[in-house]
Amino acid sequence: MLGIGTDLVDIDRFRDVLERTPGLIDRLFRSEELAYANQAGDPTPRLAARFAAKEATLKSMGCGLGAMKMRDIEVFNHDDGRPELRLHDSADEKAREFGAARFEVTLSHTDQLAQAVVVALAE
Repeated sequence: MLGIGTDLVDIDRFRDVLERTPGLIDRLFRSEELAYANQAGDPTPRLAARFAAKEATLKSMGCGLGAMKMRDIEVFNHDDGRPELRLHDSADEKAREFGAARFEVTLSHTDQLAQAVVVALAE
């Protein structure tokens, strides 16, 4: 294990931020993430959990905001529902520099909060 990160997002606050800053959603999420979230009646809890995973990924590598594009960290679900990370471009480069070969991620949310925990693992 190289590092661990966790993040907690207030869903209503996150909804307000997305409504106030319309272009933000495209800077944070890939089209596949948006398609998955939009399958729910209210996509915000799913988006908040994914945002928490992106923040937790940064923390697992000892990084802060701005170290990579958030959209370069993709959260997707396997057919069995298990979440996984797929890193692109700047995120993939940073993970390689850090020595992370893979990441374990878990997501959870209630009506008010979304949480993610990410563990960075070496080969």
